[in-house]
Amino acid sequence: MEDDRKDAVYGTPQKYDPTFKGPIYNRGCTDVICCVLLFLAIVGYVAVGIIAWTHGDPRKVIYPTDSRGEFCGQKGTKNADKPFLFYFNIVKCANPLVLLEFHCPTPQICVKQCPDRYLTLLSARNTRDFDYYKQFCVPGFQNNKGVAEILRDGECPAVIIPSKPLAQRCFPAIHANKGVLMVGNETTYEDGHGARKNITDLVEGAKKANKVLEARQLAMQIFEDYTVSWYWIIIGLVIAMVLSLLFIVLLRFLAGIMVWVMIVMVILVLGYGIFHCYMEYSRLRGEAGSDVSLVDLGFQTDLRVYLHLRQTWMAFMIILSILEVVIILLLIFLRKRILIAIALIKEASRAVGHVMCSLLYPLVTFFLLCLCIAYWASTSVFLSTSNTAVYKVVDDTACPLLRKTCNPETFPLRNESLQCPTARCQFAFYGGESTYHRALLGLQIFNAFMFFWLANFVLALGQVTLAGAFASYYWAMRKPDDMPAFPLFSAFGRALRYHTGSLAFGSLILAIVQIIRVMLEYLDQRLKAAQNKFAKFLMVCLKCCFWCLEKFIKFLNRNAYIMIAIYGTNFCTSARNAFFLLMRNIIRVAVLDKVTDFLFLLGKLLIVGSVGILAFFFFTHRIRIVQDTAPPLNYYWVPILTVIIGSYLIAHGFFSVYGMCVDTLFLCFCEDLERNDGSQERPYFMSPELRGILLKGNPQEGKQEEVEEE
Repeated sequence: MEDDRKDAVYGTPQKYDPTFKGPIYNRGCTDVICCVLLFLAIVGYVAVGIIAWTHGDPRKVIYPTDSRGEFCGQKGTKNADKPFLFYFNIVKCANPLVLLEFHCPTPQICVKQCPDRYLTLLSARNTRDFDYYKQFCVPGFQNNKGVAEILRDGECPAVIIPSKPLAQRCFPAIHANKGVLMVGNETTYEDGHGARKNITDLVEGAKKANKVLEARQLAMQIFEDYTVSWYWIIIGLVIAMVLSLLFIVLLRFLAGIMVWVMIVMVILVLGYGIFHCYMEYSRLRGEAGSDVSLVDLGFQTDLRVYLHLRQTWMAFMIILSILEVVIILLLIFLRKRILIAIALIKEASRAVGHVMCSLLYPLVTFFLLCLCIAYWASTSVFLSTSNTAVYKVVDDTACPLLRKTCNPETFPLRNESLQCPTARCQFAFYGGESTYHRALLGLQIFNAFMFFWLANFVLALGQVTLAGAFASYYWAMRKPDDMPAFPLFSAFGRALRYHTGSLAFGSLILAIVQIIRVMLEYLDQRLKAAQNKFAKFLMVCLKCCFWCLEKFIKFLNRNAYIMIAIYGTNFCTSARNAFFLLMRNIIRVAVLDKVTDFLFLLGKLLIVGSVGILAFFFFTHRIRIVQDTAPPLNYYWVPILTVIIGSYLIAHGFFSVYGMCVDTLFLCFCEDLERNDGSQERPYFMSPELRGILLKGNPQEGKQEEVEEE
């Protein structure tokens, strides 16, 4: 009675069908409307890309521009031999206007080199130093005016101070002298009216300006690290690929042994991590400054500073110890289920062995995802740089035209300039007021949405293809004789020919949820300054709900794609059937499917941990053999994190084949139990090895209880 009620709630179990022999080949197109929508969306996406590429200029993101909007140091421009940007009064860069309109309200020119000495306009005037000083005045400067007129017209800076180039911009060379921040060896300077001022004002202004561009500085240093270590990063990723492929091949022939070796190795790697953290913690005992707390230190862009604190290594040791204990406890409580999961992995290894080309399919998915990412990134950059140069009125005095748009060619001749004789028309930022420019935000949202849609479509295509190939293996009564000649290519062709619309439907639903999450993150950043606690609570709830919804949709889509690969039904029907089938076998889902996911996670951690430790010792120059080979870096954590993340993605790509194989075989197994009873008239399609460990009792009488159930 209880089973009947459960069947009534979660659908009707599959009935015996003597004609069913696996994936249906005579199928029709599904969800055609979504296929048409995807085609139209791609056409629109291409149109957006063409428009962005027509109007955009990526140089605006990388290279600085002077007050007339001309690039510094670019070939074919007036400033080809002047690569650095010089600010007349960098103190004004600390103005809040910089954050609002992304420009510094002071004249800016391109120079050949940053100043290396301290000079004022008054002190340099009528001396031999003025030839050096003139290179920091506007191009075409004529020394035929008084000092006051020169400063009023913004033709020369009042003072130049020793500076260093950073991101092709000249910033004051601030250094400490007996605990006092100084610029050069000077403590005062003269303004344009001959008044003596404390240079600390310049230092404070420079510090504020540096804070504004601190993120850009960090980005440039990270980029520099990539330029000198990219080939070593590639070598690390190749090592991760070789280890992943070797692990998968060994798993094919030695599944049971490899699983236990993997478990032991993960425990040993974590144990070594705990030991290393303890040794570093002990080494820092008594070292000056090592007892500073993380809270007192605050955020530092140079993460190497944290490695000199005992508290950092203590935190690492605690985290690794907790992880080690959790894994050991899970292994103790799941020891019986692990034996069953190993049997399922062995069956998956046999399936992969008969479809060996499936191990290379992640490369196809990776290539298609790279195309999606490259198109999205390039379109995003071109959209963000497709603005036009906007010039605004700048004046140090009160002026009714202040910050209004102007034309630098005609501004001196217009009547409006008479209202503000000292005003000047200066380049402000790249923007625009046309319909196209007003639509840029919407185009960026559409660009992000299409990226999510196409990326999810590529992943869905891979899942349906692998599911179709492995389903062909399971539903072959005589394995592998009854399998098609090329199961992977056959499944790929069926997916594209008949189910493009269904894949587009499933990926569209997921893309909508993901773009909503992105917009919630954007709103959360905009509302961080608000003090409304209810709004913050509501935002946290919404973010949590949509995160859970995304995870559920991914789980449902994955199983729906397996049903599409087997039966060729539309997305909604497949999702409903898959959900009901899983609910009718919810105990098996928790016992088998998720334990195998846990074992695969341990495999990924083993590969990532091994490659990560190797990268750490290499980039920190701790391997004596290659001490002179490792490149000098600003932040050695940059290539290490890149290698770790890349290794995880590579390992995930290889293990995803096994994961999809296990999920497919599991659903097929549940279907097999409902369709057949193990008799001669209705034999099981599962292999004898799988049947022997997943079922107990007399299978011909339909007793289908798990081994571990007591």
